[in-house]
Formats: sequence, structure tokens, C-alpha cells
Amino acid sequence: MKRYGQVIGVNADKLEEYKKLHAAAWPGVLKMIKECNIQNYSIYYKDGLLFSYYEYVGEDYEKDMAKMAADPETQRWWDVCMPCQKPLETRQEGEWWATMEEVFYLE
Repeated sequence: MKRYGQVIGVNADKLEEYKKLHAAAWPGVLKMIKECNIQNYSIYYKDGLLFSYYEYVGEDYEKDMAKMAADPETQRWWDVCMPCQKPLETRQEGEWWATMEEVFYLE
């Protein structure tokens, strides 16, 4: 299992819309997340930033992420969520959410 932390900005005028979308996340999207070996997924908000945490329990992260990206319902979900988000300028090439470095963990 590998833990992931990611961060992205949120447009202030879209924060409530983003919260409403996630309060009623589409069942097909949730199913795809689980099919792609992601568990314990959560998103937090603070001061204009969204922080996500999840655990990847599969064996081929790139393959699973490609599967998710190819899913038509997930693509539609991203189309409605992305206008709410404001990617960090410091993210790596090819990232939408910026991957964070884990600096501490206690089990």
C-alpha cells in the first residue's frame, strides 16, 4: 500500500459548488475509484486549498490511473469539477493535482 497526498487550489466562487458535487458524488465515479485500487480517499479544504489523501493498494499505479482516465463517466465528472479547481503553478508537468512529499507517518 502506498499513501498519496495531493494539493490544488479552489476558485473561491466555486467552493460551494465543489462541496455540493462531492456531497453527492456520482456512484459510477466512486465505483471506478475503488476498481482502480484506491481506498480511504478523502479531500479537505483550508484557505483556498484542497488537500486529498488516499491509499493505493494495487500493483500498477500508472495502469490503474490510465483506466480511470479512460472511463467516460469519470471524464464527465472531471469536466464538472475542473472549473472549480485552480492548479498550483509549482505542480510537476502532467499533474493537475500537485503530489505532495510525505515527511512523517505514524502507524
